[in-house]
Amino acid sequence: MNLSRAALLRILPFVAFMALLALRGIAPADRGWGFDARWLYALNLVVVGGMLAAWWREYGELARQNAPDARECALAVAVGLAVFAAWIHLDAPWMQIGQPTASFVPVDAQGRLDWPLIAVRWTGAALVVPLMEELFWRSFLMRWMQAPVFEGLDPRRTGAKALLLSTFVFMLAHPLWLAAIVAGLAYALLYRASGRLWTAVIAHAVTNGALGIWVVNTRQWQFW
Repeated sequence: MNLSRAALLRILPFVAFMALLALRGIAPADRGWGFDARWLYALNLVVVGGMLAAWWREYGELARQNAPDARECALAVAVGLAVFAAWIHLDAPWMQIGQPTASFVPVDAQGRLDWPLIAVRWTGAALVVPLMEELFWRSFLMRWMQAPVFEGLDPRRTGAKALLLSTFVFMLAHPLWLAAIVAGLAYALLYRASGRLWTAVIAHAVTNGALGIWVVNTRQWQFW
């Protein structure tokens, strides 16, 4: 399969993120590598964030002229908060596929919150991940399933089959499968309805940002 440069620029940050996730999953929890392995999450900011920054000008859907208007922003924020509310309630055992591969508990030996670790995790989850994932799942995969030469496809012309299939694959990448379906459909429908990827990015960022604040306040670390 020959992938275009546009496809690779949307795939490679996602591949890097998944590779770092796998690395964190195999890292020992007891400083077996000589350092606190939780800080591996900071590599997302450097590696994935750096890739997005380096290729920013080539992501046409993120250009200023494609920014959403006030109404679309408000809708994206509302959808993001609704997905957050759904996510923290759709966690019954039958709604889960396995367990998270990399736990992240930002507390010290005395049980006190480790704020530098929290800041790194929250920044990655609320800023880097929404950009990286929406570029991969929605901008690339959803449109690619509709038309392999996806670059010129208006997302508003994406059919139900491509929307549902890309959401199904999105679900497989998340332990909370039902919550992932809700989130994936919400972000995809926002993108398809508005034709602007920023609406999905904003909604995703709001979900992850709100989830991070809630997790820290409730110490429900299993959601991180």
